[in-house]
Parts: sequence; C-alpha cells; structure tokens
Amino acid sequence: MPRGKTISKDKNERLLILTIDVDNDLYRKTKISGPVMGRVQNLSAANQLILADPEDTDGNTMFQAVRMYDDLKKEGYSVNIASITGTETEGYDADREISRQLELVLASYKVDACIFITDGASDSRVLPIIESRIKINSVKTVTMKQAEQLENTYFVILEKLKEPHYARIVFGIPAILFLLFAVSFALGLGWEPPVALIGIYLVLKGFGLEDMFLNSFRGFGFSVERISFVFYLSAIIFTFASVLIGYGNYLSQANIGTDPLSTAAFAIEGFLLLLPIVLFLYLLGRIFDARSSKYMFRNFKYGSYIGSSIILWVLLYSFVAWVIGQIYFGELLGFAVVAIAIGITITAGTNVLRVRAIRTKRMKGKVVVNELGALIGKVSGVDIKRGAMIINTSFGNPIRYSVDRIVDVSNKVVIK
Repeated sequence: MPRGKTISKDKNERLLILTIDVDNDLYRKTKISGPVMGRVQNLSAANQLILADPEDTDGNTMFQAVRMYDDLKKEGYSVNIASITGTETEGYDADREISRQLELVLASYKVDACIFITDGASDSRVLPIIESRIKINSVKTVTMKQAEQLENTYFVILEKLKEPHYARIVFGIPAILFLLFAVSFALGLGWEPPVALIGIYLVLKGFGLEDMFLNSFRGFGFSVERISFVFYLSAIIFTFASVLIGYGNYLSQANIGTDPLSTAAFAIEGFLLLLPIVLFLYLLGRIFDARSSKYMFRNFKYGSYIGSSIILWVLLYSFVAWVIGQIYFGELLGFAVVAIAIGITITAGTNVLRVRAIRTKRMKGKVVVNELGALIGKVSGVDIKRGAMIINTSFGNPIRYSVDRIVDVSNKVVIK
C-alpha cells in the first residue's frame, strides 16, 4: 500500500527497489548473505528461499520487488533493486546490520529515492532507518492471501514459535521462571531471589542490554576438544564459589544484627573477592578461542576488556570496603585514581599494539569479507592516523571502515 508520495513521474529520478529481511531468514534457510543486489541475484535468492520454505513471506516480497523492477524498467525509469538482511536476534543488532548493508547498497548504487517493499509491521519498523539515509517515494505491503483467512492464524502462530527469537520468549522465559522458584524453595531461600533475578532480566530487556549480553557469549567455545574448555570450566567453578562466599557473608552479618546496608556491602565484597580470577580465566579462554579460529585481531579487543574490568572491579571493591569501614574515603579516591590509570594504560597499550600489527600487515589489494563470508570489496589504502581503511567495492565505489572492525588479516581481511 503506498505511503506518502507516489512514484515520481520524473523518469530521470534514479530509483531503488528495496526489500528488508529483518530476522535474516535468507541466510538461515539458504546461506545467502545480504546485501543481494541486482535483478538476477534477487530472483535467484528468492527462488532458493521459496524452495527452502514455501511459506516464507520474505521470498514473496523479493518476487514482488523483481516484478515492480521489471514494470518500472518497461516504463522507462532508471531503477535498481536490492535486498538487505538483519540478524536472527532482531532488535539493535538487526538495526545495526541493516544500516551497514544499506550504506553499502547506497555506495554501490547512485539513487535519488527508493520504493520500499515490505511484508508487514516487522519490516515497517525499520522505516526510520531507511528514511534517515534516502528519500522514500512509496511503500508497498505484500500480503499473503492465505494469511488473511482466520482459520490459518493457528498455523501462522505455530510457524512463528519455531523461530528461535519467539521460542525463547514464549517458552524459555517461563521455563526459567519455574526453575528459579523451584530451586529457591528447595534451598529455603523464599521468593525474593527469583523475583530479584527476574527484575534484573527485565532491566536488561527494557534498556536493550539483552542482545549485548547475549552477543558477548556468542561463539562461546565450550568444547572439551579445546584447551579453552579448562579456563571456562574453572571460571564457572570460581563464579559459584564467589556466590557462596557472598551468601555466607550475608548470613553471618544478618545473624549478628548488622544494618541492611553494611550486610549488603559485606555480601558484595565476598562476591567480588574471586571475581578477578573469573574474569581473567574467561578472557584467557576467549583469547585461546581466537587463536584457534585464527582471528588474532580479536585478542586486542580482549586486552581492552581487561583494562575496563580492572577499573570496574577496583572501584566496586573499594566502594564496598569504604561502606563497611575498612578504608577511609581518601584511600577510596586513591584506589580509584590508580585503577583508572592502570586501566587506561592497558587499553592504550593494546591500541598501540593493534596499530603496529596493522602496519606490519600488507593489506592493500587484499579482498575484504565480513564474518559470514560475504564479499565487501578490496582494500585500496589504510589511513593509520585516522584509524580508517578504504575499501573499493566491486562497483568501484570507495567506502571507509574503521580499523576497529578488523577481525583478522591473512590472505584476506575479515571485518565485523
């Protein structure tokens, strides 16, 4: 259904037919990475998607885009076609990936406006992202006729529940909730701990931190075949030990009648006691995983995490020590200054090592791909001072990427 302006009658206006697969069904079902540019490529991708899942509406949306492309071509318009994808988790990660792919498409095609083809509300949600980068002349909503019939609603719901994102919400959250209450009552802890954990989760969900937290564990190499398994398992053991120490401190202070604030501070202090070991073991495991996957440039990111972790841990530990009267306020300030200085030094040192590593790698002329293997282009130059890498796409258009996005450099450059 058209939205806003209709298609311009000015046939000199360069148009882009654009479709968006927010939850990345295209890659999950066909292993085709976005963006998909050109009529032949979109028609081929749509055919493969429909063959993989005849009920998928994204494939029909791509067919509609190809049809509109052909119609406008016959009418003499200057028109291009592209399909871009988000991520399975949707949310912020999907929006960021859509923005990245849209920038790549706009760098490849010189266009004045776009016609957005959508299959419903899930895709329409990203309209502000598109409108911030290109004028939208028209929006066409593709509706499957079968889906309009009430008797098919049951089957549509069943299909949605098979997708991991919705299954996690509908089944995963209630299941965790029941387990938390069962464990809590079995240990005689009452209803307070489960409610507190649920509150923490809702805070993460409400402020959009859930996807960020899950992404930190993506690619978690928890396998007995890897040496990192030892470090991850040790980190889990020390985490449980930290929780037990914190809970023991809480019980001991509560039994002697300590005020609530000090009791909470003693509990937090006990939990923080072994936390540096947990963080060190976890990051060490990630470094070994990066080495085994040959993504060595990720190690520089983990070096920055170590610096940030030192700052956070020292600040928290010093604060609770001050609350329970173990140190004076002046000592708290002193520890904070030292922690910040050490953290900044580690982070700066890591960045220096990363820059040196980039300088030693001859990247000019190398092929650039993303972590899914999709071709981006070739490196035409690196600006170390500005921290930028210039990439020429297959269409000959230059794109600038931050060197912070480099994951690995070998016979090709891998970026995130």
